[in-house]
Order: sequence, then C-alpha cells, then structure tokens
Amino acid sequence: MSDALERLRAFVLPLAAAHAVHVDREGRFPDETFAALKAHKLMGTFIPSQYGGDGLSVMEVAELCTALGQVCGSSALIYAMHQIKVSSLVCHGPGSAWHEAFMSRVASDQLLLGSATTEAGVGGDVRNSICAVERLGDGETQTFNLSKDATVISYGEQADAILVTARANANAPSSDQVLVLAERDQINLSRQAGWDTFGMRGTCSYGFKLSIHAPARQIFPLPFAEIAAKSMLAHTHIFWASVWYGLAVEAVGRAQALVRSEFRRRATPSSTAPVGSPGASRLAELLAELQTMRGLVIGGIARLERAQREPQQLESTAFLIDMNSLKVSSSQAVVSILNHALLICGIHGYRNDTPYSLGRLLRDAQSAPIMINNDRIVANTANMVLMTRINGNLSG
Repeated sequence: MSDALERLRAFVLPLAAAHAVHVDREGRFPDETFAALKAHKLMGTFIPSQYGGDGLSVMEVAELCTALGQVCGSSALIYAMHQIKVSSLVCHGPGSAWHEAFMSRVASDQLLLGSATTEAGVGGDVRNSICAVERLGDGETQTFNLSKDATVISYGEQADAILVTARANANAPSSDQVLVLAERDQINLSRQAGWDTFGMRGTCSYGFKLSIHAPARQIFPLPFAEIAAKSMLAHTHIFWASVWYGLAVEAVGRAQALVRSEFRRRATPSSTAPVGSPGASRLAELLAELQTMRGLVIGGIARLERAQREPQQLESTAFLIDMNSLKVSSSQAVVSILNHALLICGIHGYRNDTPYSLGRLLRDAQSAPIMINNDRIVANTANMVLMTRINGNLSG
C-alpha cells in the first residue's frame, strides 16, 4: 500500500464520508474533502518526483480514486478529473519550461485542475471546437485571447487552473485543436447554466461563458489530437472506471452487511451458513459481477502500461477500441451491480435512512453511461471494429 493511500485512508476518507450526504443533498462542492486532500499533499500524487510529486503509477492513482468512490462519488469524480488533467502535464509537459514549472507548482501548492472541453454547438464532441485562439504579438511576449461557450465546466469556480480546448486559430478547421492551460487569475467565468441533477451533484458542473487572456507559452506544444490519443483518452476511462468500481464495492459491501445481519438475527446455536437463501445466492452472484468489473479496470491499466512501453500502440486502432470498451463495459457494470444490490437490500436499500441505503450510490452510478455518452462511443468504435483483427491472445 502506498504512503499516499495510507494518508488518504487516515485523514481524508473519514471527512469525505462524514460530509457526503450533505454534499449530495445541498449540491455543493465537497470543500472539506479537498481541504484535507490538499493539507495531506494528495493533489500531486501523479506528478513525477523530479517535479515534487509522489510519482505514483496509474494503478496507484486508480486505487485512490476507488477508495474515494466508496465514500463520496462526487469527491472521487472530481479527484479523478483532476488527475486526468494532471496526466496531460505529466505526459506532455516535459520539454516545455513553463509547463514543467507549472507541474512543480501543482505539487508544491496543491492546485486543483479543471477542464473545459465541451462547447455549445458541437454536440458534446470534445474533438471539435468552435472557439479559437487569437494570438497577439510575437516572440517571448506573445499573448492570446480565447472566449468559449462552455456547456459544462465541473467545479469551475473552485479550480485553481483550467485546461481548455480550442481551434489553433480562427482559420483552422474544427478538428485542428490546441490545449490551453490558464490560471485562475487569467480567467473570467460567467455562469450560464445550473447543476440541479440526479446524481454526482457535488461536482458543480455548471455551464459558463469563459474568457482568457494569458501568455502564449501556456499553450501546449503538441496538437490536442495527439494529447487526447496518447494520454487523455486512456487516463479518462481508467480513472472514471476506478471511481465507478468504488461505488460498486460500497454497494456490494452494504448488501453483504444486510445479508449477514439477517442471518445473525435468525441464527440459532446449531445454525449453519444460510445456504440456498435468496439473499445469499444473489450475493454470490453479485460478488462475481464485482470481480468481473475489477478485472475490467485492472485489464485496462495493464493495457495502458503495455502501450506506454511501445508508444506507437497508443495511437493504434486496437488500443483505442480497448479503451472505449473499458468505458462502455465498466459504466454498464456499475449500473447493473447497483441494481442487483438493491434487489438484495430491498426496502432497506430503497430507504434513505438505513445503514444499507443505496439511493445516493444508485443516482451517482447512473451518470456513468452518459459521461461521454455510450451511444457516441459505440458508434465511433463500430467503424473501427470492421478494420481490426480480433485479438485471440490472453497476453495482450
């Protein structure tokens, strides 16, 4: 177990658990959780040690997301989205003096990174933009302006910096994008849409009109298409799936606790395990589903690690299909597991005032298939599947 996971369990999870109901009920940002994450130096865990971070692996960061997911889905999803943005710095910041220095600041100052990749008019397609970067001046003093109608910026008002996609210039096609990193004092946000939602209420994913004026050196050197393919896509689906696995683990734990309590209540000195009881049988099936979901997440991480050893794989069709499949399968799995846990818990899971309540977990899980809508992912994958040989090997 990493030192970061020990710090999370000791100092953050108890606070996150204590405030999770209020975060959900009030639809507010989990301030207490993130104050604790920052106080115990858990925002820069993915950043390499030479830049002041913990240098954790993808698996270790995924463990942090899963652990948070078991106590507060909103906190976990925010933390996962932050780490996804950090991954862009980790993978594509080295070689750019400004981005390297900023990576060090994320670790030292425990900055929270947000994202503005969605935009009105493109139908949720993050690989196309309407807004464009307007460069001003030349050389080292060059700056840029950018205005974006962002339909969603999760925790935008709490983020210390936001990574924003835009066309490279006013004459560029919609798919010719760059990734811009802007600090909070360089950004003007005007809230346009609320966030009164079914689940994941604490992410505070409001819509904003966003404008930026900043030095041009803060634009990532690589085109966004390369950043998305080489790092963002895989880290997004892995860290999201880790959060959803955390929700599933908690739901199965509550179902197990109820079955155990029912058995103890009915037990006599001569009783044996409740073999054949509906609750126990369903619990066994549920544990099998959970193990399958765990395998999906672990398999996705292993697939990314193999591809990173052979970087040409990161842009291959086979790798893209694998990551898309991870997202679709894990988002379906968490919904299925929560529904089956509710069958076991019955009225105890349906009510909000019992130790076995599944209401918040059920609502948070329903966000999984619509975060980058599964229909869009399946449609994109369908075209690639026709051009790819089915992999019949277990080893990769």
